[in-house]
Amino acid sequence: MYTTATAFLEALRDSGIRYIFANLGSDHPALIEALAEASAEGKPMPRLLTCPNEMVALSAAHGYAQATGEPQAVFVHVECGTQALAGAIHNAAKGRVPVLIFAGASPFTQEGELRGSRNEFIHWLQDVFDQRGIVRQYMRYDNEIRTGVNVKQMVYRALQFATSDPQGPVYLMCAREVMEAEVPRHEPQRACWPRLGAGPAPEEFVESLAAALETARRPLVVTSYAGRDPAAVAELVNLCGRLGIGVVESVPNFVNYPADDAMHQGMQGNEPVQNRALAEADVVLVVDSDVPWIPTVNRPADGAAVYHVDVDPLKEQMPLWQLPARHVARAAAATALRQVNARARETAVVPERRAHYAARHAEWRERLAACEGTDGETITPEYLTSRIRELAGPDAIVLNEGITNYRAIAEHIGVKAPRTMFTSGGGSLGWNGGAAIGFGLAWPGKTIVTLTGDGSFLFSVPATVHWMARRYGTPFLQVVYNNGGWRAPKFSMLAVHPDGYASRAKAEDLGVAFEQPPDYAGIAAAAGGAFGKTVRSAGELDGALGEALHAVRVEKRCAVLDVWLPRL
Repeated sequence: MYTTATAFLEALRDSGIRYIFANLGSDHPALIEALAEASAEGKPMPRLLTCPNEMVALSAAHGYAQATGEPQAVFVHVECGTQALAGAIHNAAKGRVPVLIFAGASPFTQEGELRGSRNEFIHWLQDVFDQRGIVRQYMRYDNEIRTGVNVKQMVYRALQFATSDPQGPVYLMCAREVMEAEVPRHEPQRACWPRLGAGPAPEEFVESLAAALETARRPLVVTSYAGRDPAAVAELVNLCGRLGIGVVESVPNFVNYPADDAMHQGMQGNEPVQNRALAEADVVLVVDSDVPWIPTVNRPADGAAVYHVDVDPLKEQMPLWQLPARHVARAAAATALRQVNARARETAVVPERRAHYAARHAEWRERLAACEGTDGETITPEYLTSRIRELAGPDAIVLNEGITNYRAIAEHIGVKAPRTMFTSGGGSLGWNGGAAIGFGLAWPGKTIVTLTGDGSFLFSVPATVHWMARRYGTPFLQVVYNNGGWRAPKFSMLAVHPDGYASRAKAEDLGVAFEQPPDYAGIAAAAGGAFGKTVRSAGELDGALGEALHAVRVEKRCAVLDVWLPRL
């Protein structure tokens, strides 16, 4: 029979979906049958990858979409599987990652009235009033497939939302009886659901910004994710180099600006200090940033003119958000920067601005270099990152989930080319392992290096990650920045109660220390045959990194280095 399930899978295929990251259940018989039929008859369909954990499934789809810009599909089981997607839902939403999530639903008949009617006790237990409501506030679009007659149109519409600016996840659900139903063949024109991009900035915005940049004494750009589009990076480098404009990366999600460019003024995270370049700026251009600064400790001067460019300048999914910008444009970064480049001219003030920012850049690089030493025993985050940089090489793809070492990794990894460093774009931990699988599928043969805290490693469901990496041939190097626990909650506490009772307590008494720590390398070795090694002194580090990279590049298996940093 030609069923809703067959039409659904064809719609995914015709939309360019190559992979289905699946955690199957009792609601998927029609899909399993349709895939088996297609395989038997030699009909092309997306490849189904078995994912024993739903969060890993969505993180893998997330990584693939980041690498290629193309959405993939994730199949989960009713409301249980939907909830098991966990924090990966948040990451996909906040990271603006296109992905189609499909969940089954409990059958709506119970006495055999239709094919697929209830025949297992869980069909009563897994029936809920509002399954879509579990994830609705994170989705760009959600709907229920109620008939197979228009299922292709439903898929095309969902993917149009997922891939249009601002991008993000979409969610469809369908009961067994609908998926099992025989339907007539219908071939709507896929091209009638194009992805929609952000348009150009208004001319008055461009004229005002260009004039301000031409005459400013200390113009500054602040960005977090302009680097998701390499064209935006090229335009930004052109603009800042020509006009002598400094660049600060605030919690960078991508390579937004070459680390060795003289206009780069460093990076800012949660550090409770005022950024010097931001304080001195008289014109600030915020390009693609959700949190360009934290105003309780760091903000522009009161008289600074702030301009803002983003595909989502309203931050429509953030209940509380505000930027002191009187000039705002809803536009793609590359397009808006290209417009400004065409309009703005060099003026007499540019040479002094270039010299000023170049001198500050040199100071920043000297400070970084001074942090990369070692006493021969202690491994600091800065030293560890610098050795990874040297031994993995400039062509490695770095996935950063270092959390309290996030800034140290971003600064000391020294990436220069767009699309060589990525983060989840969100705040739920555990993205790095599944994402590495997605990147490995998208970019086979590239060296994928994930840099993760010990807490983030455990959040990533490493047994599932390394089982999948071996099965699907996506080897990667995973370096655990092991400081003995969760440093982020301790830092948060100290920021609010610097002299309180908890500030004098031991880490283990605060509930943030990992006493008797897990064997991180052993977990990966047991689950996926990974090379694993624990490194406790600086003298062991280069040799261990060399062995690990050989395992990934030559032996084609994962490697995990558990590197001990100073304890909490």
